Amino acid sequence: MARHNIKLHAQALAAAFQFLTRLPIPVQVPFEGPVLTRSVIYFPLAGAFIGISLTAGALLLNLAVPVWPSAVLLLVLWTALSGGLHMDGWMDTADGVLSHRSRERMLEIMKDSRVGAMGVLAAVLLLMLKASLLAELMSGSKSGIWLAALTICPVWSRAWMTAAIACWPSARQGEGIGVLFNGVKGINVFWALLVSSACTWCVLWIVGMSIAFILVLLPVILLVTVCCGGLLAAWLNRKLGGLTGDTYGAMNEAVEASLLLAAVIWLNVL
Repeated sequence: MARHNIKLHAQALAAAFQFLTRLPIPVQVPFEGPVLTRSVIYFPLAGAFIGISLTAGALLLNLAVPVWPSAVLLLVLWTALSGGLHMDGWMDTADGVLSHRSRERMLEIMKDSRVGAMGVLAAVLLLMLKASLLAELMSGSKSGIWLAALTICPVWSRAWMTAAIACWPSARQGEGIGVLFNGVKGINVFWALLVSSACTWCVLWIVGMSIAFILVLLPVILLVTVCCGGLLAAWLNRKLGGLTGDTYGAMNEAVEASLLLAAVIWLNVL
């Protein structure tokens, strides 16, 4: 039994990376309910991989590339590491929800592989915001705080997806890959948040923050994540009668942007 559970968790870890990143994992994983239900616990670790990759990229770019080109190139890397999965969800969600049609019609629009005007506008505005925030972070501080922010943001945005899966119903009952995540419960959210907190603690400790300051900052990060993700999830649930894979991606993008914005505001206040 214990060996079976260890195997399931190993498969779940691999599934989280295969699902959320473009890191080549040379393991064949069964994308089935028991594995995917456990995989959400490891979503923050997939985010940590993206965050560490961004930090390494930022340090290299800082050696010779000016701030704004660095920010744009970093954003290209950020999008490529997830294969544009969440940006696609952001655009599809914008196309559907901002069409102001009936619930059924909005869900149909979101399933369409073509991108409409609202999706393009939403993507352009989001990318502009994230690029400007990255440029501000990279130019506004010589300490390790901005590197910590780069590492932490993808961790918590993916932890929020776990919470959204567990706390809101599916808008497409019995359809899509979301069905395989129906077993996600509050205990999975607890472990995902614990993993996120541990990753954040390690990163902040590495950049030299005191334990007392970390204990203050952790609740702030959680508050920003829950406020942004929760408000967006509640609004989308009211519009669509539930959430979809596209909306999870959209919330991931929104939480990332919100945490970056909070980091910039915090650094400016300092």
